[in-house]
Amino acid sequence: MEKKDELWKGRGAQFNPANKFQKKAYVTEHIEGLDEPWLAEAPKMEYFIELPKKIVNKIDSPDLGAGYSMNPYQGCEHGCVYCFARNTHEYWGYGAGLDFESKIIIKENAPQVLAKQLESKNWEPKPIMMAGNTDCYQPIEAKKMITRKILEVLLRYRHPVSLITKNSLILRDLDLLKKLNELDLVHVSISITTLNEDLRRKLEPRTVSGKKRLEVVKQLSDAGIPVNVMLAPIIPALNDYEIPELMKAISEAGASSAAYTIVRLNGSIGKIFEDWVRKAYPDRADKVLYQIAHCHGGKLNDSRFGARIIGEGNFAANIANLFRISKKKYLAGRQMKPYDFSHFCKMTGKQLDLF
Repeated sequence: MEKKDELWKGRGAQFNPANKFQKKAYVTEHIEGLDEPWLAEAPKMEYFIELPKKIVNKIDSPDLGAGYSMNPYQGCEHGCVYCFARNTHEYWGYGAGLDFESKIIIKENAPQVLAKQLESKNWEPKPIMMAGNTDCYQPIEAKKMITRKILEVLLRYRHPVSLITKNSLILRDLDLLKKLNELDLVHVSISITTLNEDLRRKLEPRTVSGKKRLEVVKQLSDAGIPVNVMLAPIIPALNDYEIPELMKAISEAGASSAAYTIVRLNGSIGKIFEDWVRKAYPDRADKVLYQIAHCHGGKLNDSRFGARIIGEGNFAANIANLFRISKKKYLAGRQMKPYDFSHFCKMTGKQLDLF
């Protein structure tokens, strides 16, 4: 798809890079020709139903630790231009760019499949991360309620869960989160990238504001639920200067802890991000791209465990120091309370209507 000169409102990616798994791709060799109407507007939202036989995956990354991940949705309407999950959309035959945020795959049978996996004789209770790839509270969840149904299953099984989101829709399920928290079975991470609304609207076009996310942190914390805030990703020359302000704000909102990652642009994301930053911030695009590459051994792409998360070099060291000092100043003595794995119980032989 041909690239535009201006940003499409409400979209992060501005084009679809070619899918590396496909031999053919749409191109527009002559924009003044027949393809002009096709390029006039951003793609409309489309939803597809998938019925997987397995929904929980074991995490084997040393960057994430032991546990499981579960994604009720593939693709994400939030449209965050930097999202590492964009590359996974190519496995479904779609593009990592506009397709990722406009063609959403819904795993409707996720709650039932989860229950079956929890009944396995070899199942070992460890925290299930929702979601390892795409946001489990993206807009379509308001209608489908798959994440809520999953939480109901986890509560029945007394199974620990970790949720990460940047959507205020999580407050809809505060009743279930409170019940899980009474048994020390839930951790919540809220992702806050920036408090600069101009940057947020361009970088994460279909998400709630940073101010609204701080309100989510406060409501969850006031309810006694442990909340970690992900300052992620930190993008050099775009939002790195905000670290102290963000840390102060989340401290006042009651956060229990905080963590950060430095942006990395693997696979197709490098092309998507570079195209975006040159359109959104042409005056500093070269600076941003240079500093990102400097954090990853001179490349935008970095798959090395450890280094890919926090980077290396002077710029990465400055970010790490700023984060450490800010955390010590605003979150000293706070920490997430541990899970309690002793409550886990299977439903085998019990007369219980799960669904």
